[in-house]
Amino acid sequence: MRLLHTSDWHLGRAFHRVNLLEAQAAFIGHLVATVREREVDAVVVSGDVYDRAVPPLAAVELFDDALHRLAGLGVPTVMISGNHDSARRLGVGAGLIGRAGIHLRTEPSACGTPVILADAHGDVAFYGLPYLEPALVKDEFGVDRAGHEAVLTAAMDRVRADLATRAPGTRSVVLAHAFVTGGKASDSERDITVGGVAAVPAEVFDGVDYVALGHLHGCQTITERVRYSGSPLPYSFSEADHRKSMWLVDLDAGGFAGAERIDCPVPRPLARLRGTLEELLADPDLARHRDAWVEATLTDPVRPADPMARLAERFPHILSLVFDPERAPDDPDVSYARRLAGRDDRQIAEDFVTHVRGAEPDEHERAVLREAFDAVRADEAVREAAR
Repeated sequence: MRLLHTSDWHLGRAFHRVNLLEAQAAFIGHLVATVREREVDAVVVSGDVYDRAVPPLAAVELFDDALHRLAGLGVPTVMISGNHDSARRLGVGAGLIGRAGIHLRTEPSACGTPVILADAHGDVAFYGLPYLEPALVKDEFGVDRAGHEAVLTAAMDRVRADLATRAPGTRSVVLAHAFVTGGKASDSERDITVGGVAAVPAEVFDGVDYVALGHLHGCQTITERVRYSGSPLPYSFSEADHRKSMWLVDLDAGGFAGAERIDCPVPRPLARLRGTLEELLADPDLARHRDAWVEATLTDPVRPADPMARLAERFPHILSLVFDPERAPDDPDVSYARRLAGRDDRQIAEDFVTHVRGAEPDEHERAVLREAFDAVRADEAVREAAR
């Protein structure tokens, strides 16, 4: 059986105010063409179909078009909801849509109920694990502590229990939306940290033939059988070095038999340029970036006049301008943003406590801060689910 693994479409998302709907429509066309030309037997979409819980009408129409085109090919599709999706909205009509071969898996309670497809070697069981917000699903899975590893382990226990009841030789594919240890994040993924921990070990998924992951936007291999497809389009300049693609995965009688990357069409390359304004305007080597979407970081010690307008004459598609004056590390004017770079909300809060009190928070105080941030996240998740 041949699978096409994709995820993180984020339909309706813009790139620095550039409407990406046309580029997303081109990706859907590329997806459908790949399914047809490469004789794909099933498509798996591992969450974040939409960019937000209530997507714009144009994004819904594009999703509807994608479903009709995939159903028209007669190729089954298995799809889960991600942390950007409204599971309830995405799952509306799942029973009816399933009759057309589009299998939406948005309910945590159905993690152990597979979609069964067959090839010449027998059955393949597809288990859809939608994004599991720990605070909302811990009771469903009977875990004491609301954490990603705990709820995913419980969900995978249901998968393994069901798989044990299947005929010998039944192969298995799991779709999951999570941050797995070893994965490399970018700036465009929404933080899912709970209890100070976002990542779960790949061993959570032991016992299945292939794990089709979503959430991280870079295509990457955690293990041979555990992979992220990444997003089909760039959604931040941190993805400038990404090669946007999908995985074409083959299963034989013994399970996983190999994977091939299929490149996705990208409307424009990304370029991150750094230097003084005069360097960026004069350097002949930068001419190759004229047609790219550009993020320019200016290192001038004093902010120059009209930098965006002057840069736009050379780089018509410049979208982002950052000021990062080069100063000595001990200069008091070193930017606040630089000091915060790479630090999450909890670490920033702990630094604030240290700054105000003159001493670092102790373990009890750190636990209180973690619980406060988790409570805010849980409240946001409840309100998002109710929308």
